[in-house]
Amino acid sequence: MSPTPTPPRDSEKPFEVTFSQRVYRLPPYMFGRINNLLYQKRRSGNDVIDMGMGNPSDPPEQLVIDKLSEAAADPDNHGYSKANGILNLRREVAAKYFKKYGVRVDPETEVIVCLGSKEGFSHMCLALVGPGDNVIVPAPYFPAHMYAVMLASGNAIALEVADSEKFLANIAYTCEHLYPRPKLLVINYPHNPSTVTIEPEFYVEVVKLARRYGFMVISDLAYGDVGFDGYVPPSFLAAPGAAEVGVEFTTMSKGYNMAGWRVGFCAGNAEMIRALATIKGYYDYGMFQAIQIAAIMALRHTDAAVEKQSKIYEGRRDVLVEGLRRLGWKVDPPKAGMFLWARVPDKWLARMSTMDFAMLLLDQGDVAVSPGSGFGPAGEGYLRMSLVENENRLRQAVRQIGRCLEREEARWQQEKTQPPLPTDADLEPPPSEASLERVES
Repeated sequence: MSPTPTPPRDSEKPFEVTFSQRVYRLPPYMFGRINNLLYQKRRSGNDVIDMGMGNPSDPPEQLVIDKLSEAAADPDNHGYSKANGILNLRREVAAKYFKKYGVRVDPETEVIVCLGSKEGFSHMCLALVGPGDNVIVPAPYFPAHMYAVMLASGNAIALEVADSEKFLANIAYTCEHLYPRPKLLVINYPHNPSTVTIEPEFYVEVVKLARRYGFMVISDLAYGDVGFDGYVPPSFLAAPGAAEVGVEFTTMSKGYNMAGWRVGFCAGNAEMIRALATIKGYYDYGMFQAIQIAAIMALRHTDAAVEKQSKIYEGRRDVLVEGLRRLGWKVDPPKAGMFLWARVPDKWLARMSTMDFAMLLLDQGDVAVSPGSGFGPAGEGYLRMSLVENENRLRQAVRQIGRCLEREEARWQQEKTQPPLPTDADLEPPPSEASLERVES
């Protein structure tokens, strides 16, 4: 029997996995530190109040859950589903657009069902954007808006949205001075994270700019079902000519409390919809049909529940705004959405970054928030606080924040009053024998 040959030395090296360049282009995940500490605290039994992620905590309507159960019991619903969604669901989306916004869209060619609007947006970027293409995104930015462009090998140009008129002017300026001109504009109102809102006239100007400079538009209307104090977030598609230049993404995650169901839609320009359908046809077989049937029931029968949910978020907003103002924070109440965008008081910003401030609240106060810097440089100095906890939990969060900051300030004051510890430079060496002899003489 011949001896086993000695393997070459190269086989002793560890196997190396190399990623594609698109993965290496992604920056470090900004929320990693907070998520790790949150996980450790909960494993240790701490009752952390989580206002970091906008994850709805309320359930969908019971009739929607019942319909899901009924549809799931039907064997006919367990096969592969069309990637663009069943026609009856697309008809309900078209009906909602007409009923709420007065917009007519063709359910056959101008509506597609997505596995949540985030999936649809990301795949739309793959369909429209390639190497060298410039895309304007809002700043501060929801991470998917920035990184879906980067993963599609495009160049993201972030323009601040705090002032809508200035934002429009900056879009025009960028188109005039950048080569190649932007191929795509991403807009998101009510804006996440900053909660900025606009009026319908804004979209009229966007359509004019799109025609003048030849860019396409993607409107992310994820928070269109959550408005406060009588404000109804407008639809981009309601602007004259909008469907000629762009599309709009909507979702059932927020107003319908169906975040985990992953039900989203894209409506508008038929060619852009067709491009998205092409990409989805290669990537997935579509949503579980029982979920689509339940979504039809939600769209058809739960308008009152969606309005009620907005009122719930409005009440939570009022509790959180009032509580933070009692702590001395300057807070503007948002007109829509699921978040509060709160400026960190200046005395704290003078001592630490927004990320460190958020880590302090979590470490010492058991309250998780999202640091504004996680949404890009334009978010530095702010915290995003979600409204997903109930009012009592939000009141408790404010108390814990107040106690945490009081303790930290007391610690600083104590450090000020204590004499500084001596350093090596302050300690004189003992005199040598020679020097003592000189003194005696």
